[in-house]
Amino acid sequence: MLLRVSRRQWIMGCAGLALLRGAERPRLKITDMEVFVVKVNVRGNWIFVRLKTDLGLTGLGEASHGGGFLGEGDAQMQAQLAEYFGLVRGGSPFEIEAYRARGRARAKAGGRLAATAFSAIEQAQWDLAAKALGAPLYELFGGKLRNELDVYANINRATNEDRSPAGFAANASKAVEEGFRAIKAAPFDDFPKLDAPVGERQKFTELGIARVEAIRRAIGPHPNLLVDCHSHFDPALGVEVARRLEPQNLYWYEEPVAPERVEESAAIRSKISQRMAGGELLFGLEGFAPVCRWRSMDIIMPDVKHCGGILEALKISALAEADGILVAPHNPSGPVATAASVQLCAGLPNFLTLEYAWGEASWRKDLIIPPEEFSNGKIRVSDRPGFGIELNERLAREHA
Repeated sequence: MLLRVSRRQWIMGCAGLALLRGAERPRLKITDMEVFVVKVNVRGNWIFVRLKTDLGLTGLGEASHGGGFLGEGDAQMQAQLAEYFGLVRGGSPFEIEAYRARGRARAKAGGRLAATAFSAIEQAQWDLAAKALGAPLYELFGGKLRNELDVYANINRATNEDRSPAGFAANASKAVEEGFRAIKAAPFDDFPKLDAPVGERQKFTELGIARVEAIRRAIGPHPNLLVDCHSHFDPALGVEVARRLEPQNLYWYEEPVAPERVEESAAIRSKISQRMAGGELLFGLEGFAPVCRWRSMDIIMPDVKHCGGILEALKISALAEADGILVAPHNPSGPVATAASVQLCAGLPNFLTLEYAWGEASWRKDLIIPPEEFSNGKIRVSDRPGFGIELNERLAREHA
């Protein structure tokens, strides 16, 4: 049978054979960096990085939420990005391990601001490298296991003005109406310090539980419900709240205490019925290794913005896989980090679900090209080169 091949297919096939025969990869040199600060809401701005090359190819990364709410730390973030850009300027985007070797120790020692800047440059290198090869990023990591990913809607960042039980319930209902089949909230964010008077702590414990109960009543029994405690409790209160929330059939119970406190987390996990998740701000393999060793969490949550980048997240996920722990990346982020996380998760054997910051900006989906799309609580894995997106520069500048 004669197989008809188009000119494009023939050219692409020849290119693939050339690579297999040892032809040189594209010779790119990183020449410049642009930073886009996009105003979103009181929970913080989105910060995007775009690396440029001498051949016109560009790569994206995201450095959001490294410096506080209301844009606090944005100037410091830009300074940090400039510092880490100095480690890749004039080099090839393929030299990712060399960049990590030069900057990783500094990122680890510098706290979240430095870790986030370091991670953003690394993301942009990966986007560039995959685009240079004309391949989606997942192909550089062994291919994909799934064509679409389960996503949960984090309503917390959109629930700023009305944080009453009714306010949480209203936003949860809207997200479910839009097709999301899993909802997360952080109903204890206004919880006082643990040395506050007992009566005050009891008041906010009851308020947080009432918020969760209102969400469950509003969305019904079937959508998954996730609760993030943002490390506000001690072990005793962490166990008490979890047990009181058992009737709400939680999908997971997140960070009742700081994940670094692995012994306390493990003790809580052994006494409650819900799965525990956490690790959103941990850096590197060394940050997650104790969690995996102690099995203090059922689910870990590396964030490509904070954990050291995409390659670090891949290594962390492999470590967790060896210990039978699931991965659900933390991602209350803009659309660039979401696209990067999708490429990462496409091939993770122990992937569970991906976070999405629901309801922050009505124009969010159009901030990238092609627009971001969700269907029935899932996001499709792009087969376009790199992360599969470009920044809508016009819209980004409109909201600067």
